[in-house]
Amino acid sequence: MTFILIILILGLVFYYFMQASPSSKQEDKNNTKHTDNTNKQKTKTSYGKWVGGGLGWAFGGPLGALIGFALGSVFDGTNTSSTYQRGTTQAGDFSVSLLALSAVVMRADGSVKKSELEYVKQFFRQNFSADKTQQMMLILRELLKKDIPLQDVCGQIRQQMAYHDRLQLLHYLFGIAIADGHLHTQEISIIEQIAAYMRISSADLGSIKAMFIKDTSSIYKILEISPEATDEEVKKAYKKMAVKYHPDKVSHLGEEVRQAAEDKFQKLQAAYEEIKKQRGMR
Repeated sequence: MTFILIILILGLVFYYFMQASPSSKQEDKNNTKHTDNTNKQKTKTSYGKWVGGGLGWAFGGPLGALIGFALGSVFDGTNTSSTYQRGTTQAGDFSVSLLALSAVVMRADGSVKKSELEYVKQFFRQNFSADKTQQMMLILRELLKKDIPLQDVCGQIRQQMAYHDRLQLLHYLFGIAIADGHLHTQEISIIEQIAAYMRISSADLGSIKAMFIKDTSSIYKILEISPEATDEEVKKAYKKMAVKYHPDKVSHLGEEVRQAAEDKFQKLQAAYEEIKKQRGMR
């Protein structure tokens, strides 16, 4: 989250410096015509957004630009949507990535649900102060209005985020999608697209997906094996997945993320226990 704070501080400094400049104040006094005042107001309300976006791009690539524009819009009180150009990525952050990709998934089915917003809010409540959580939710609301360059953002995440962290991010996205009690086909499709852009293997995607979409073979999909696997193959698969999904792999991302990883790990264990029960394995 360090580069977000940098964006915020520098953006505010530039913004309020321009607002407080003598020339700006003098122009406000001299401009009495309604049209001139209207044009000046437009300039003011868009300035913070563009400063935030520019600083965000400099410090954090596509993700930084998105957050920068969102921060600027929050401070300006604008509802302007924006598009973004390609650029060199520099930084990756789980929380920032969660915000950007959450916005994409939440918009996938055409409407943003209150339960989805609450799901994301709960994550930040567990990791940050009330003020920081409020700030993050304001940024998310701005991102929900914008066209997000999904491939660029996922490319930055792929370059800057470890594979285990990306798996946990994918798990969160499924959680957001099902927060309203139903996984829509559009949501599944966009998450699958995100997984492809982040270079998540089809087997790992299928494993996490099976934790949320249950069918007769889902317990085997979680272990990334087929129902035809031998008992020995089942045991080997469980050991392999237990290492991959162990909560300690993502403990550096914070307690809430580790708790979510614990939930994923428990689903893995439950699938293994169900297979053993069906087969009479010891």
